[in-house]
Amino acid sequence: MASSLLGSLDAALHALLESADETPERLDDGALLEALDRAATVRRLVDARSAVLAGEVARRSAPQLAHSGLAQRRGHRTPEELVRVTTGSSRHDARIAVRAGSMLTTTAADDASDSGEPALPLWASALIDPVKQGRLSTAALESIRTGLGDESETVSAEALRAAVTLLLAEIDTLDVDRLHRRARQLRDELDTAGVAEREAARRDARSLRIHRGADGMTRATWLLDPESAAFVTELYDRATSPRRGGPTFLAPDDAALVDRMRADDRNPEQYASDVFLDLLRVGAGTDSSQLLSSGAPSVRVVVTARDLREGSGAGEIEGQTEVVSLPTVQRLLCAGSQTPILLSPTGQPLDVGRSQRLFTSRQRIALAARDGGCRWSGCERPPSWCEAHHIEPWLTEGGRTDVADGILLCRHHHLLVHNNGWRIERRRGPDGLDEYRAVPPHTGTEPSASIELPTRSLVTRRALEPSRVA
Repeated sequence: MASSLLGSLDAALHALLESADETPERLDDGALLEALDRAATVRRLVDARSAVLAGEVARRSAPQLAHSGLAQRRGHRTPEELVRVTTGSSRHDARIAVRAGSMLTTTAADDASDSGEPALPLWASALIDPVKQGRLSTAALESIRTGLGDESETVSAEALRAAVTLLLAEIDTLDVDRLHRRARQLRDELDTAGVAEREAARRDARSLRIHRGADGMTRATWLLDPESAAFVTELYDRATSPRRGGPTFLAPDDAALVDRMRADDRNPEQYASDVFLDLLRVGAGTDSSQLLSSGAPSVRVVVTARDLREGSGAGEIEGQTEVVSLPTVQRLLCAGSQTPILLSPTGQPLDVGRSQRLFTSRQRIALAARDGGCRWSGCERPPSWCEAHHIEPWLTEGGRTDVADGILLCRHHHLLVHNNGWRIERRRGPDGLDEYRAVPPHTGTEPSASIELPTRSLVTRRALEPSRVA
């Protein structure tokens, strides 16, 4: 195996070096693609050679060797870890190299690999020559291995070897991802009785993990089985497609909504993040006794009384590693689902929130009826997606928690108000009725005009109309 692989690698390198002086800009299309293929062949052969070496590292680090094994003698727990550190590769690439190397260096007569599982299925020997020739990468080898799986009571090694023959005839037209899907398709065709079992295995593999980064950001890794993914991706497409220039998935009557979505200043990824966060917030606020036990999520916001009073400084969200700006603290406290913890100059808590800071459920119902949803001009978020904003800050300016001094804003526009220096004002109009306006921040130039925030509730507008006419 090693000599034939090295021979193929030597020939491929020689061909590549002969064309090394060719300037890509001067090549015609055919010559350019041919040069690219030569380079790819060398890379596949180098990866195969690296895999063979990684397989030997794994053999010399077999579990039965314990502390005398190569990996542990070098201070590493596993051969994959030793390969990763030595080559500077990722954990994923190191695992693939070790698995591929074990397949390439283990004979069909071997009963088991060092991991206790078959390292080389009986049918997989058909893949060794294409790898040695540089026609098949180690990543493609892994795709075929995981896609076809092992022989079973219903699928023989001969049947899988025939599937390999079909795959090798198609490898010039299939990238690694498509190769894996094609291998899965062939396995399903050969083993219809095992479809339900494989479906259950994919469902069992579902997971949601939270990773907190050193930079204060948090990454969610959500692994979805196909059924769950169909539901989630449909929502994702519905939310982002108008932003990406794709089909809108909305009725023709929603053309105005599509235009507003396309004009939104958030990129598609930011927009999707906000949509899914709103969905979670709304869902958690429903009857969640069977899921989350206590309704909408509540987090604690820690801030000094002095910073809050003077309007400077920062705060923190309990459990997070990064501080947050004071406008964010004020917005979170305004929204009502957070508990403020005010600290005195001595470090002692002064206040841990009072229930009258929050709008009651009856007040929320009244706000929903009056406002009909987010009152920001052009926004279509319904009441259930909105937060109740205190027009006068409750903690710092003694704002009252009553319906007249509250207004519904979606999270996006609530952020805009608090973080960008906007103010909401309630004024008495010339007809004697209350009206709400958004006042932009003062930039030092000619002050911008305020924006009217009309109610979205048809019933409220109808109730007001007679008074205005009168």
